[in-house]
Amino acid sequence: MSHRLYRAVLPIGFAALFALALAPVQTFADPDFLVDADWLADGLDEENLIVLEVRYHPHRFFTVGHIPGAVQVQRFKDLGDNEASPIMRFPSRETFQETLRGWGVNDDSTLVIYDDSSTALAARLYFLLDLYGFDMDRVKILDGGTLEWTGFNELATEPTPPKAPGTVTLMDADPALYIEWPAVYDDVVSRRDPNVVLLDARPSDMYTGEVIRHSIMGGHIPGAINIVSLDGVDGQTGKWRSDESLAALYAAIPKDKRIYVYCHDGFRMGLAYLQLKHLGYEDVRLYNGGWSHWGNELTLPVVEGSEPYGGDFAL
Repeated sequence: MSHRLYRAVLPIGFAALFALALAPVQTFADPDFLVDADWLADGLDEENLIVLEVRYHPHRFFTVGHIPGAVQVQRFKDLGDNEASPIMRFPSRETFQETLRGWGVNDDSTLVIYDDSSTALAARLYFLLDLYGFDMDRVKILDGGTLEWTGFNELATEPTPPKAPGTVTLMDADPALYIEWPAVYDDVVSRRDPNVVLLDARPSDMYTGEVIRHSIMGGHIPGAINIVSLDGVDGQTGKWRSDESLAALYAAIPKDKRIYVYCHDGFRMGLAYLQLKHLGYEDVRLYNGGWSHWGNELTLPVVEGSEPYGGDFAL
């Protein structure tokens, strides 16, 4: 019996059915790259399909379990530059290509990425694939991640057998998808270019400086506005909210602007990138290094509080 049919025939009392009929219908976004557990279960045995798990705590790949056949992605080691400071700068093309080949990825592979963190971790891997020119029509994200899968499917704890080395060939990083700190300083802090919007995707208490984490300094880059990318995901299900909710979340940003996005370690900004691109924003660029870089460079200016330009930058 298919999972969809099983859900349909579950016994339900009349009172519960009546209440369900009166309850508001919760809708979710439907980007082409989001898939559900039924889609994945139906294609799990396909030859070219590779499932990639990015857990917040990587050891849970073994202790809690993973989707059968999934390859473990270690979110810091595999998705950052291990020799850089901060370590979550983007890995080089050569390093990331070698990592993908170690997972068995070829140019014609179909990749399904999932996490246990409301798509934020999966988004980082998705962005890196886009940055280095992988065929993004072949990349999917499991909406709802582990919660979606475990609703009607089991996790495996035995290690996934190593895959034959892949032969994927990546391209040079697309310069239209990322920026370095001098561009932020020049365009936003110094010249206040009206065509550029700087977006801080972190939690609000980190934006204001009330909470200091992953950096020496607290607050935000002068000129940044705060939109919490995780607010675009339902906290109970881990699934994306409706297109209407996402549009409302980013309503303050005109679609004809160039958008620079940062967070503290490179994951929430990846989620913002996915959300904005899905909504039709064309020019979205991620700050390579983000707050883990800016907030640890003592000579770079910061603003505390809820205003984009505050303190000395308010004049």
